[in-house]
Amino acid sequence: MSRRTIESALLARIRDIGKKNKIWRSYIGMGYYNCHVPHTIMRNMFENPGWTTQYTPYQPEVAQGRLEGLLNFQTMVCDLTGMEVSNASLLDEGTAAAEAMSLCFRHNKRRRIVLSSKLHPQTVSVVQTRAEALGLDVVMVDLEKDDLDSILENRDVSGILFQYPDTDGSIKDFSEMTAKAHANGTLVVCASDLLALTLIRPPSEFDVDIAVGSTQRFGVPLGYGGPHAGFFGCRQSLVRLMPGRMIGVTRDASGHDAYRLALQTREQHIRRDKATSNICTAQALLANMAAMFAVYHGPKGLKNIASRVHNQTLLLAAGIREAGNDVKEDIFFDTLCVVPAMQQSEIQHRARQREINLRYYTDERVGISLDETVKMTDLDDLLWVFGYQGTAEQLVERIGLEEIQKKSIQSSPFRRTSPYLSHPVFNSHQSESRIVRYMKSLENKDISLVHSMIPLGSCTMKLTSTTEMMGCSFPEFTELHPFVPLEQSIGYLQLFQELEEDLCEITGYDRISFQPNSGAQGEYAGLRAIKSYLEARDDGHRNICLIPISAHGTNPASAQMAGMKVEPINVARDGSIDMKHLYAKVDKHKHNLACLMITYPSTNGIFEETIREVCQLIHDNGGQVYLDGANMNAQVGLCRPGDYGSDVSHLNLHKTFCIPHGGGGPGMGPIGV
Repeated sequence: MSRRTIESALLARIRDIGKKNKIWRSYIGMGYYNCHVPHTIMRNMFENPGWTTQYTPYQPEVAQGRLEGLLNFQTMVCDLTGMEVSNASLLDEGTAAAEAMSLCFRHNKRRRIVLSSKLHPQTVSVVQTRAEALGLDVVMVDLEKDDLDSILENRDVSGILFQYPDTDGSIKDFSEMTAKAHANGTLVVCASDLLALTLIRPPSEFDVDIAVGSTQRFGVPLGYGGPHAGFFGCRQSLVRLMPGRMIGVTRDASGHDAYRLALQTREQHIRRDKATSNICTAQALLANMAAMFAVYHGPKGLKNIASRVHNQTLLLAAGIREAGNDVKEDIFFDTLCVVPAMQQSEIQHRARQREINLRYYTDERVGISLDETVKMTDLDDLLWVFGYQGTAEQLVERIGLEEIQKKSIQSSPFRRTSPYLSHPVFNSHQSESRIVRYMKSLENKDISLVHSMIPLGSCTMKLTSTTEMMGCSFPEFTELHPFVPLEQSIGYLQLFQELEEDLCEITGYDRISFQPNSGAQGEYAGLRAIKSYLEARDDGHRNICLIPISAHGTNPASAQMAGMKVEPINVARDGSIDMKHLYAKVDKHKHNLACLMITYPSTNGIFEETIREVCQLIHDNGGQVYLDGANMNAQVGLCRPGDYGSDVSHLNLHKTFCIPHGGGGPGMGPIGV
């Protein structure tokens, strides 16, 4: 748009783009659900710069508010999963699962991992991608039918990952499987749903070692797939292998309780290529929203929401069966897997007539996942789609509520009996005035950009304007499920295309990928792109990554995760690259050189005068140049990475391009090539 575009015109254009998205009712599930975002949390946290512009809480004395909020998040995860410790937080469920399988490998050094065939498909894809870089063998298994004993007998499996409830909605007992795994020295990971865990037995009762998942349905908008906070809980014995930030309680100089980041020696900013993960920015704002959702509703409120969703699913299942369809499972929470009496194509046609999105399997089955926004009229439409002649209310009158609820979780061996969220913080703020006062009391303990400048690097050295943030709350953008047909997301596609064109012009690159949801994931994706390029030209043996010792800790951590070996480069007294040392390292590793990772300007604030020479040196010796875009705000309008020799960069949109930092996320790390 024109530089002179006024804010009202900008907002009108964003709204017009959003209107091109079609907001149908989506019951696709697969880990993503519509939810009610409490207005008090939306207004006082999600739309509040006092919460959105804070920096990562490395300085606890000015971060006690958000640290308490994140401790609430950890408590919520531990209580609902039954695990002993939790972090705060991860990027999404898929990457949390991948981090869990990496932990299993670090724990026992075995190179096979077993994935249940009933995982969400996107989780399988992410884990397979991560495993490939680490040289791990992925085995897909039907845990109900396949012979697990024969798979485990060689004692070479590091971990098993399963979904509970699974992607088809089924709830099974995994106690026997877990016992077999442990007998063979294998760790067990459970991907789960926190709302379901208010009604069903927690993963800890199956004796699992790690529990992962997403907190999206705890009051965080769909947003076409993000941002949402992932969770990761584990046994106390595994805590030093756990990825991500952890909040701990200590004592201040006056002897009062205080909060701070704990066990930081696991993390990339200290351990670099020996870190448990490259994770840095990790959806802290969304984690705080999810935790506040639990604080606001309390254990009774959450159970009421879950019970309503479950009861509606029971009612829907009864009606679908009455119409001659087959519901595959008897015990479920919110998801049904249906073998329809009519052709799947007819189901799709009828669903389109009512503007409904369902999950369509390749074998003619149809999936339906309900959520807290579903009304009785929505059930009427779903029943009609599957051929039931009547309304949900008429169905209740005909069959009877008691008969429908005979298959309830509450009547099954999976009924939860253990308490959760018993801490006073989850039982004291169930009115609007109390929750607002609580959020404000936490906000007032922190320093954010509403108070002052925060001169701690590019994460906070930019304006996150009100106008730029307003579009994030528009329902045209927040209510879209990530797996809707493309014709329903035309507005988003236009947004992606225009943003790609702008970023290509700014950086000098040819194409942009928007998949990475943080700078760390951008680094990983960019390095994997380099590795794939080298393999495509028969240089797959190249695995040396040169990194200046002044680089951000995510650089060596990402290189290690991408299957590369890190070789450090010294820096001169002024902070610039030691060119003599660089030439020596390049000459030593020229036959195996994969890439150089360099930040420009450097973490020390130095514009390397030799940047063109550096890039040419790497290219002359068969390598590629990865330029960390963390400090891109010092280049925009002055120079372009694509012009002076860089091959790949990630761009931290929460640094250079106005996305709020949120005290540690949301971030965004698109890569340019």
